[in-house]
Amino acid sequence: MPVNQRLILDVTDNAILQLLQADGRMTTAELARAISMSASSTADRVRRLTDLGAIQGYRAVIDPAALGYTLTAFVRLRLTTPAGKQFFDLLDCTPQIMEAHHVTGEDCFLLKVIARSMPDLEDLTNRLATFGHVTTNLAFRSPVRDRAIPPSADGDDLVAETVARTSDRH
Repeated sequence: MPVNQRLILDVTDNAILQLLQADGRMTTAELARAISMSASSTADRVRRLTDLGAIQGYRAVIDPAALGYTLTAFVRLRLTTPAGKQFFDLLDCTPQIMEAHHVTGEDCFLLKVIARSMPDLEDLTNRLATFGHVTTNLAFRSPVRDRAIPPSADGDDLVAETVARTSDRH
């Protein structure tokens, strides 16, 4: 789907997306009960949302600190040469780079990275510095993380009501 094209979703599609973001392990039967539809109709909707690219996958949310990654940093990178294959290869093969965003402003890229220690972070920023000027900001804490994407404007109030009713049941 082109970047500037928005899906037109009805209130049921929005409710499905909100519920699955809250609990990706929800069974089709549980989801069907929550939105008051049959399991087969619900499965068809989920399949369609997946085919359209609205649902891109399911994953477990892991606490980086539980795996020893106690530092989270935001690295701003101002490239001194155009981003080429080597730069994008580094982004792809470095698992500590959690997110990479091409941004406006003085910097070219904003990266969210995790590290086990300051020397680990220093090693990562040194590798990035071969491509340009690096500025690093450490996160003390993250009060908002992995927030669910809000429903589309095509029925926000009804979606919020459906999701709230379902949350009350759990």
